[in-house]
Amino acid sequence: MPDIIHLLPDSIANQIAAGEVVQRPASAVKELMENAIDAQATQLKVFVKEAGKTLIQIIDNGAGMSETDARMSLERHATSKIRTADDLFRLRTMGFRGEALASIAAVSQFEMKTRQGASDLGTHLIVEASEVKSQSPTACEKGTNISVKNLFFNIPARRNFLKSNPVEMRHIIDEFQRLALAHPSVAFQLRHDEELIYDLTPSKLSQRIVTLFGKSFQEQLAPCQEETSLVKITGYIGRPESARKTRGEQFIFVNQRYIRNNYLNHAVTSAFEGLLPEGNFPFYVLFIEIDPKHIDVNVHPTKTEIKFDDERAVYGVVWSAVKQALGAHNLAPAIDFKADVNLVGKLNQSLTKEQYLDEQFSSLNRSNLQHWEKLFETEVPQSQLFKKTEPDSTVLRFESSLNKNETERAEEEHGLFQFQQKYIIRASKSGLMIIDQQAAHERVLFEKFIDRLKGTPGNSQQSLFPQTVTLTASDFALALEVQQELISLGFRFEIFGKSALLVTGIPAGVAGSEKELFEGLLEQFKKNQSELQLPVRDNLALALAKRAAVKSGQKLEMEEIQSIVAGLFSCSKPNFSPDGRPTFFTFETSKIESYFTR
Repeated sequence: MPDIIHLLPDSIANQIAAGEVVQRPASAVKELMENAIDAQATQLKVFVKEAGKTLIQIIDNGAGMSETDARMSLERHATSKIRTADDLFRLRTMGFRGEALASIAAVSQFEMKTRQGASDLGTHLIVEASEVKSQSPTACEKGTNISVKNLFFNIPARRNFLKSNPVEMRHIIDEFQRLALAHPSVAFQLRHDEELIYDLTPSKLSQRIVTLFGKSFQEQLAPCQEETSLVKITGYIGRPESARKTRGEQFIFVNQRYIRNNYLNHAVTSAFEGLLPEGNFPFYVLFIEIDPKHIDVNVHPTKTEIKFDDERAVYGVVWSAVKQALGAHNLAPAIDFKADVNLVGKLNQSLTKEQYLDEQFSSLNRSNLQHWEKLFETEVPQSQLFKKTEPDSTVLRFESSLNKNETERAEEEHGLFQFQQKYIIRASKSGLMIIDQQAAHERVLFEKFIDRLKGTPGNSQQSLFPQTVTLTASDFALALEVQQELISLGFRFEIFGKSALLVTGIPAGVAGSEKELFEGLLEQFKKNQSELQLPVRDNLALALAKRAAVKSGQKLEMEEIQSIVAGLFSCSKPNFSPDGRPTFFTFETSKIESYFTR
């Protein structure tokens, strides 16, 4: 039997390695930018065309490479940073220049010009699919200029899996922002199809944050600092009122390398406990400095996941640093206790008996009434029923219908009324139906918006005074990505300068400011995207339904109550909100009667 095991050609081995390191254009941008930073560049320019599919060009003013190093950098396992195995555990640099370049050159038409400061001439290399086409001396600027053309041209299947240009551009912007945050002393520039996206001058970290994410962050940042023998924490956290419904603007860097770590994210969010509305996430940019011997950065090909040898200790220091920053800068906001239902349990100790019962009933579980019996645990002595009340006492009155206004009588006649400005109570043959007004309205709107996205575009209500919405580069790319779906829903907008849109219309029947509705929709869309696996249309319909629905705590007119109830029971799936919450619960007549049987 002939031998069947053989070594792969280098070109194929490089393509396999590229599959781990270069997953999309943003991966190549990240690797090449890291290489430039490791080369001590103080200026770094990034040019991309068609979201990196046609061209990625990185120009830096770093140390450059000699003729020999330039050629060696394209070999597999070539590196300037490792001599022994122990060096793997002492890494303080970003990328392995040779490893990245070999992988990228294997799946693109690659061109590099590089020159060291002491040399009169530089080196010009042209490579295609790992094959060196030419190498020659050239006159060029100090530093390195790399062009990656037609990424994945020789792997059509991989190229076909790339997303639309707006999606791929969002990933490039994400990688650019992370490196720009990690190195505020470096000047960065990003252009897409000749359009200038970012032009960042060297600055302090706080200024870099404001430049990247907008002037609204200028008054929202608080410095965060903590140091122990194991680890040092520096950076900024955002005020609780600046929290958003998405996790996007949360950054943790370890030795200036961006990482993903749910455990440390939990340390930060737990430090904010009690200060944020449910479902909101704080902004933070935190830098962790730790001896490399205490971490392993090589557990993931892109090095975005690392392991600590004492993760619990790091967790404690991060939590302490954020907690101290919140206290030192008096960031606890004025809290509306009525609106924050999470605090009711903490306040019960100071509530009167009557207030306690009222709060218990207002926090009724939507999916079942397991706490209903608590309303009847406290018996009031009969003597108290006829006791003369003091001016501040709570008085229960049972009024004649003759004393009620027309609206109240109409509510009774229809068997509908609003309770605690959270629920709609509806009499039915089987008992009392308790409807969650927000969940029910979300279901009604969701099905309405889905129909618009599947059929003819919805009507739009034109704005008398169109509003300009200025977005981050990432959100601007997202808006363009889902532009056709937004038009189908009823939005009307046009590009109005760099990263700005002029909103001229919003969906008919949806109330609210054009700016707030549009920005809120994008925020909700990103939140859904991070938590739920939904098609774009379903995600948009859900996002708009959540933004446009009546909220818990909102007083409703009788017409609104009737519209929600009628709309709910004409839905194809009336029992649950779009994200799975029950919309109503029926308190059976037999259950009610059981409380009055002798």
